[in-house]
Amino acid sequence: MPKFAIDGEIVAQKELAQNVWRLEVEAPKIAREAEPGQFVQLQIPSGAFTLRRPVGIAEVNLQKGTVAFIYRVVGKGTKALSALSTGTMINVLGPLGHGFSCKASRPLLVGGGMGLSPLLFYAQHLQGQADVLMGGRCERELFWQEIYAPHVQEVFCTTDDGSCGTKGFTTTLLPELLAKGNYDLVIACGPEIMMKGIAKIAQEYNVPCQVSLEKRMGCGLGACLSCSIDTTDGQRKKVCKDGPVFWAEEVFDLR
Repeated sequence: MPKFAIDGEIVAQKELAQNVWRLEVEAPKIAREAEPGQFVQLQIPSGAFTLRRPVGIAEVNLQKGTVAFIYRVVGKGTKALSALSTGTMINVLGPLGHGFSCKASRPLLVGGGMGLSPLLFYAQHLQGQADVLMGGRCERELFWQEIYAPHVQEVFCTTDDGSCGTKGFTTTLLPELLAKGNYDLVIACGPEIMMKGIAKIAQEYNVPCQVSLEKRMGCGLGACLSCSIDTTDGQRKKVCKDGPVFWAEEVFDLR
């Protein structure tokens, strides 16, 4: 699969919620080649940052030739990224990694926190075939509802405090949805403990499950080994090159 290192113009930069930003960059070649679940490496245009920042692709607009990313400000790098204004040029390396299976006819997307960002591209790609189950601590964290609404059939929500949807976690509501939803694939992205719980429930209902892992990535090309993980068959794999999407049983012991 071709990869490109492109200097693209930032065409939009907006804060969606507290410390959560949406960045849109003109990069037609990457937009054409990108698959749901893949990511890019962004080079922050400042001498202070040697390493690129890995960011999952959240949206693609083929007409405009743009790719968009939704990210949370968590450190100096993402803080500097959020300070970039429209018109600024930024180097984008991608698309990288292996994405989700797009063969399902009725998938259920399950995400928590910023895990909902790469799942959005999958929902956009399938245009109405998928449902999404999203979890957060409170209603304020589920600003994602409006973003997902145009791309899915139904949006299900859980919150820790019960302020929106079902009180509890995504794993609280998931068994009910799988029992009646006729889903043929579960796709999960979020905290690892959440994804493992989702994968176990999916297995109980005989529904295949894919998960998107997040690890520190130095290069994004499989050279630096910083994102290596142990898989259930005893092999060492690289999240950036062999993933970030894996079948759940490859990376989680579901016994």
